[in-house]
Amino acid sequence: MLEVLPRPLTVLVGHFGAGKTEIALNLAVLFRNRGDQVTLVDLDIVKPYFRSRQAREELAALGVELVVPQGEQFYADLPIVVPRVRGVMDNAASGARRVIVDVGGDDSGARVLGSLSEAMDAAATELLFVVNGRRPFAEDCDAVVQMLREVETAARLPVTGLIANTHLMEETTPADVAAGVRLAREVSGKTGIPIRFCAVLARLLESSIAGLAENGTCPQLPIERRILPPERSPVRGPIGRPVGA
Repeated sequence: MLEVLPRPLTVLVGHFGAGKTEIALNLAVLFRNRGDQVTLVDLDIVKPYFRSRQAREELAALGVELVVPQGEQFYADLPIVVPRVRGVMDNAASGARRVIVDVGGDDSGARVLGSLSEAMDAAATELLFVVNGRRPFAEDCDAVVQMLREVETAARLPVTGLIANTHLMEETTPADVAAGVRLAREVSGKTGIPIRFCAVLARLLESSIAGLAENGTCPQLPIERRILPPERSPVRGPIGRPVGA
């Protein structure tokens, strides 16, 4: 499946809560397991939970480099761009490392890319829009396309590929997956942007194959949940310290 992403810099954008972070983490693990040198850049400045930085210990154990604010800014919900990000993106074109960038949701999250676009080599960059039809304002093709265009404007970069990732977390069914592929194909038909792959919970992969085949085959990324939902995560104060610490 990884052969569909030959460019060394992969940037994930899309609706708020579309599943960008889990996809970024799973891609980082798969590339690392393949033997690649991997850097994961957490540019999510929109939400305090479900950010790649929450998996820092697992990433470190695997040898995946994580670029993220440090110290008291680690959990800050602020527009902080680590200075080193520009260097990481600028050097991605060399192909020495696989770089994956997890960007915050909607056009507000994509604005951070606008300030970095000049450091990104277009020929080395894959800007992937995650299509999740179970998110607000993403229920139909027109709504998804509108957000996609708003993200492109904010990022000052064109979307080069789509990821079908319609899901309802643990309540996701094969029918949800198939419906998501249909929606992504509608978006692809209207925009001319190709679908790179479909993300599917690993436990649903086998049972979803038939439904995916009915909608035309596409590569599948098996997703293992690597981030706990907020109700199972420690409650943190404004700068990330656990409440009461």
